[in-house]
Amino acid sequence: MIGDALTRRAEELAAARSPFVVATVVRVQRPASVEPGNVGLVQADGTIEGFIGGHCAQHSVRLHALEAMESERPVLLRIVPNGPAEPIREEGSVTVTNTCLSGGGLEVFLEPVLPAPRVLVAGDSPIVAALRQLGPGVGLDIVAAQEIADGVLAPTGADLGLVVAAHGADEVATLRAGLEAGVRYVGLVASPRRGATVVEELRAEGVGEELLAGLDTPAGLDIGARTPAEVALSILARIVEVRRADSAAATVSAPEPAAGQAEGCCHE
Repeated sequence: MIGDALTRRAEELAAARSPFVVATVVRVQRPASVEPGNVGLVQADGTIEGFIGGHCAQHSVRLHALEAMESERPVLLRIVPNGPAEPIREEGSVTVTNTCLSGGGLEVFLEPVLPAPRVLVAGDSPIVAALRQLGPGVGLDIVAAQEIADGVLAPTGADLGLVVAAHGADEVATLRAGLEAGVRYVGLVASPRRGATVVEELRAEGVGEELLAGLDTPAGLDIGARTPAEVALSILARIVEVRRADSAAATVSAPEPAAGQAEGCCHE
């Protein structure tokens, strides 16, 4: 079971929007240095807090926990003696060999805890209200300017999306900030005619063609939307499409084992 200290640490990481994996030992084959119920937290930099075994177990847990972060899916990790030369991957599980001198084995459930991707929205309109209502239902953290201390949106490359529905108010500056920050989806709610005008304004301000190509206007998929809720739905569908289609979106990549450190390499 997870103790009070690790519970508090997990809450701190979640509040800071830092991804981590809860690693829970669910089965032990003796000899082993852990007990069923032992829990550890694996952070994005590979740091492990809590005890989930010695160096052999830690190496495999770290490697596959980072993979779980990248895939956004939980996985059961089986570390077994006299196992396969290469990891065996099945749906929901992976089996690796424990080459440690102890010869024990264990199973560890790796559950990623990831912050909801942040989507910034600029403007005060029914479409923005609908985005804020519908967004959490598809796992998105919709953040409006009024929710930020100084009221100014500051997009970063870590943001999944930026949607501007401001009816002309500071549109160009906000869109430029999002494009130059590398936000993965930048959309402008506007008619095709006004959208083309805004693109020309951005071009006149020196925004390059490569960045302009990433601006989605009119924002969203063409589903024949008419009402604010339907427009918001089309925009969210486009954002989900971008999120799921781009495998490079993962903020964490599993490190390659160092030379001489293959799966389960160390002596426990």
